[in-house]
Amino acid sequence: MVGRVTSLLATTRAAVFAALLAALLAYYVWHDGLQDLPRDWDIVFLGLALIPAVFALLLVALPVRAWRGALPAGIVAAALAVVCEFADLDIAGNFAKLAAAALIGFWFLGLFETLWWAVLVAFVVPVVDSYSVWRGPTRHIVEEREEIFTALSIGFPVWGTEGSAKLGIPDLLFFAVFLAASDRWGLRLRLTWLAMALSFGTTLALAVWGDVDGLPALPLLCLGFLAPNADILWRRWRERKGGRVGPWAGGSSGERSSSPE
Repeated sequence: MVGRVTSLLATTRAAVFAALLAALLAYYVWHDGLQDLPRDWDIVFLGLALIPAVFALLLVALPVRAWRGALPAGIVAAALAVVCEFADLDIAGNFAKLAAAALIGFWFLGLFETLWWAVLVAFVVPVVDSYSVWRGPTRHIVEEREEIFTALSIGFPVWGTEGSAKLGIPDLLFFAVFLAASDRWGLRLRLTWLAMALSFGTTLALAVWGDVDGLPALPLLCLGFLAPNADILWRRWRERKGGRVGPWAGGSSGERSSSPE
């Protein structure tokens, strides 16, 4: 009975993934033929619909995080993305880059021994990302080598135009890391996914309304991981300091700790 239920859930998840991917592909192919929208409505659509829909693919595919073949598959997806780049297959390359970042992110999370490794990363990478965007290599690439930034990012086409918003591959990778961490250690998975997905739209809106070329996306992404789980993290930290170490402290990459939340 358990096997049948598991098989049914896997089939349902695969069907949802296929339907969502088909809808996204249809939009990517025909978006420029749609009626153009005012700028503010473009931001609303990207932030509240398209970006969350793209990252819903990772949520639906989350069981793959425990797959031992995630790293080789991620490398294959990255190679496919390179081939698509040279062949001018922009849409296929876009989703190949997403798959590569997600699979490598899932694999990378498997190297973490405790939840606190993910928390530490969430505190450190916003500083690194902010420096890179405002004073470091990312700023140089965005301003001087736009073709490199395009190759190392995925696009979110704007409704009714040929333009697109872009997110760098590191942003995708850390989204996958934090999403997998939320699942592995029993945090508020769906709320965390939603907060992180909306964080990208918020960063986009701030960049457009602030009339800047680009803003670092990782600060709000990390906040989207930490804020929905702040009380859980605080409680577990107190338990850790008190010597009561629960199953969330370690474990293999394939297990998921339960949470009362």
